[in-house]
Amino acid sequence: MLAFVAGAFFVIAFIIRVTETSTETVFSPTSLMFVGLAFLAVHMAGVGAGWSPRRSGRRR
Repeated sequence: MLAFVAGAFFVIAFIIRVTETSTETVFSPTSLMFVGLAFLAVHMAGVGAGWSPRRSGRRR
């Protein structure tokens, strides 16, 4: 899921860069790229993967 968020940030940064839109420093293509890379790094670290081992309710 975090990879999709990172992809969205990359797309927004690309659109701002290609259209040469003047934005504030916070929303510059470079800062959006760094935010996207941070989300991608967190995704690759396994955070938010949604996987957990299944445990059986019974003990044998």
